[in-house]
Amino acid sequence: MNVLIIFAHPEPKSFNGAMKDVAVQTLQKAGHSVQVSDLYTMRFDAVGDERDFVETKGKPFFNYLDEQVRATNESLFIPELKQEMDKLIWADLVIFQFPLWWFSLPAVMKGWIDRVFAMGFAYDIKRNFQNGVFSGKRSMLALTTGSPEMLFRDDAKLGDMGQILHHIQWGMLRYVGMDVMAPFVAFGAARATPEQRTAYLNDYRLRLLAIESTAPIELRAAHSMRAPASS
Repeated sequence: MNVLIIFAHPEPKSFNGAMKDVAVQTLQKAGHSVQVSDLYTMRFDAVGDERDFVETKGKPFFNYLDEQVRATNESLFIPELKQEMDKLIWADLVIFQFPLWWFSLPAVMKGWIDRVFAMGFAYDIKRNFQNGVFSGKRSMLALTTGSPEMLFRDDAKLGDMGQILHHIQWGMLRYVGMDVMAPFVAFGAARATPEQRTAYLNDYRLRLLAIESTAPIELRAAHSMRAPASS
């Protein structure tokens, strides 16, 4: 299996870095091929604009999505993006390794998705969700939180983790057709004891060893957020 790890943390010695290293070692030892896109080390630009393209039509005005479609059809993406797109095509499984910041992805990882999941390349109006471009590929979120697990319950202060991650798992990964594996979450990693961190890494290793036989989770569109009718 070909595995691409998208890694977003500014400190290589962080617990996120340790999880990334464990993933690489475990997967390679199990016979899988692994590539890592270390976004901070790469100084990957999170901003998608006209610089994404070798040339742009730009008339009567610059339209980013139209330019992505044109670049897909005419091979006009800059080498930095083409390299990441080639990795995505190559991968059978994509792991996103990151700290949960403001209930979402770090900006550089969201920018990777904005720029690499380009319209025309990763999706279009007729190719999404069940018939998405990347149907048959798998994806998984591997992340850390600052707060403990008890705060990520449905009736707790921060809310259910599944709901927090829904916009990523459904609106990004499933949207382009990928099957989504259950996320691996290291809760409160920054405040965890050495023993707790070791346990997390061991559990993560076991999860990865079983990844080929693991079924994807069931995802569906979020419920309406409309306020109840007044009496």
